[in-house]
Amino acid sequence: MRNLSLLLAAVLAGIAAWAFAEQPAAENQPLRIVILGDSTVCDYPADSPIRGWGQLLAEGFKKPVAIRNLAVSGRSTKTFIKEGRLKKALEEPADFALIQFGHNDSHGKDRPESTDAATDFKEFLKTYVDSFQKVGAQPILVTPMHRRTFNKGKLTEELRPYAEAIKGVAEEKKVPVVDLYTLSGALFEKLGDEGSADLSCSPKDRTHFSEKGARAVAGLVLAELAKIEPRLQDAAK
Repeated sequence: MRNLSLLLAAVLAGIAAWAFAEQPAAENQPLRIVILGDSTVCDYPADSPIRGWGQLLAEGFKKPVAIRNLAVSGRSTKTFIKEGRLKKALEEPADFALIQFGHNDSHGKDRPESTDAATDFKEFLKTYVDSFQKVGAQPILVTPMHRRTFNKGKLTEELRPYAEAIKGVAEEKKVPVVDLYTLSGALFEKLGDEGSADLSCSPKDRTHFSEKGARAVAGLVLAELAKIEPRLQDAAK
């Protein structure tokens, strides 16, 4: 009996030592992030003057991350699903899913990508949240940033209903939210119309970013991720 007890103790000690030895390796695995969104988020070719914030997000992490940016220009919560893109995103192994829509959802009601902020936009967002939770990924909603459009020195607010809808869904579903609408508004108004001009990809484009602009917006996202998600606290240098 004594020999059996000694053998059992040795086995348990070996298991504990193995588990301890394996732990650092697990911690060193890169976090996996999938990004869903529109033209303000997506990747662009090197020779394009436009950059999306998702394209530059990895720069801000102190530790390795694996980012799969599936955002596509022109898409809304509705068309992203209709084209099978949500289904594809759910097949990506991910720890986190960053989800930002609103710009194309806010288009005129006669447009196929249009949604209503108070009704179907919210329902589509809930589909994204539920779907990622079902596959074991943490959804993080991101409100659309302001268009850099000023009226008498103040930013216009055509996207506010969509930002508020996203925050409402985040509260209802108990998921994190990055309020990029408020953060970008504070940045743009601090710099002013002229002072923020180099954040845009061209003088006539008030929606899409230059590399400097995308990097600035990615920095806003990173700083919030570090606050709201313990596993992402190494974000934001």
